[in-house]
Amino acid sequence: MDQIKTGKLIYTLRRELHLTQSQLAEQLHVSNKAVSKWERGLGCPDVSLLPLLADALGVGLEELLAGDLGANELSGGNMKRLCFYICPDCGNVLTAVAEASVACCGKKLRPAQPVKAENGLSVELIEQEYYVTADHPMEKGHYIAFVALLTGDSLMLRRQYPEWGLQARIPAFAHGRLFWYCTQHGLFWQIV
Repeated sequence: MDQIKTGKLIYTLRRELHLTQSQLAEQLHVSNKAVSKWERGLGCPDVSLLPLLADALGVGLEELLAGDLGANELSGGNMKRLCFYICPDCGNVLTAVAEASVACCGKKLRPAQPVKAENGLSVELIEQEYYVTADHPMEKGHYIAFVALLTGDSLMLRRQYPEWGLQARIPAFAHGRLFWYCTQHGLFWQIV
């Protein structure tokens, strides 16, 4: 940990939140002199305070320790770069239009890397909807967790459960990429 970089980050974030050193110190149950010392790079917070400090400043612990927020470049909301983050513990699905720092169940998640499917899902156009099916076994430990249609400006995601069998209807509002996530084999895509 670079005390000077971390100190500058603490100072900058505290000011963005319109907090005085005394107000931040009160939240952390330390003296305002301790906060001043950290901001000048003359010391660092006790390890036990780091999670509380990160929470008070609204940043991740890793970013606080690095002294850098590592902001993404402005993507302009381009949906073609959408990243899917899937928690291996609870199955939570999170998305972001660029790589992000995402955590779930106490673990940092990496974006799933989509693979172009050799044998895609069956997609039929019925009454202005894509009807998506597959011969997947859909068993408790091995199933397709979601199916999603991604266009240039929209995402429609349908959650799936093993007891349902794979049958999803997605409004056919545009052409795009159909993504799906198999709990054992990962993220796949095909053009629709």
